[in-house]
Amino acid sequence: MVLWILLLSAFFLWLYWGNTSIRTTQVGIADKKIPASFSGFRIVQISDLHNAKFGKHQNRLLKAVRDASPDLIAVTGDLIDSRHTNLEEAMEFVRGAVRIAPVYYVTGNHEARLGRYALFKKKIGEAGVSIFKNTGATISRGGSCIRLLGLEDPAFSKPHGTNAENAALLDARLKAMRSAGNAYTVLLSHRPEQLDVYAANGTDLALCGHAHGGQIRLPFIGGLFAPNQGFFPKYTAGVHQKGRTKMVVSRGLGNSLAPLRINNRPELVVLTLTR
Repeated sequence: MVLWILLLSAFFLWLYWGNTSIRTTQVGIADKKIPASFSGFRIVQISDLHNAKFGKHQNRLLKAVRDASPDLIAVTGDLIDSRHTNLEEAMEFVRGAVRIAPVYYVTGNHEARLGRYALFKKKIGEAGVSIFKNTGATISRGGSCIRLLGLEDPAFSKPHGTNAENAALLDARLKAMRSAGNAYTVLLSHRPEQLDVYAANGTDLALCGHAHGGQIRLPFIGGLFAPNQGFFPKYTAGVHQKGRTKMVVSRGLGNSLAPLRINNRPELVVLTLTR
């Protein structure tokens, strides 16, 4: 009996640790298109926070971001959760993040379901976040530049829902955002299942979330289930490549409909660009 109590206690402590401790994942991205002046440029990716709390005023999460010394912070959707929305908790992270580095943000499907998204958008914009809605920006450094693009989540539009409908929307938007020149392009988009679209439009690097790491990660197999991918999904974490397009998928930080992660710690992704 005592042994069972000890084993159950250890299991629940492991679950708690696995849902509240942040893992920082370092990812190196090498590409001959990256300008020499951007070698060593660091991007911290925040995805799928879903109103999760990491310490008072998000101090643990913000410390992890600060320790990474980012040049840019990319938020790839679902900063808030439509089922248990707390705008102030999300703003605690935002207000801290903008003091660390420039913050660029694209929406996820949960923002599309949020009745107060207009208010949230106003608040983060006033705080200093750059909000991409099928738009982009040029990032300059040492006389050279890269392009940063951001896609609004297809859940904001009609028709949407099937992967084919979403692919058509995102493909049209990327074609409209194409610019002249050969600058290295970093795309922020919530949806990893659309890698084919990103590759077809010449994206160099895509940063995505949405899959929550598959929620439950099985040894030697990977994620169990992801939205828009179903069981045993292909894109739940890490770096994937199609042609010359690389896609980094964050396992995200919070939970939504499924309340627990198993073998799948909250993840902060730190990308370092090198030529």
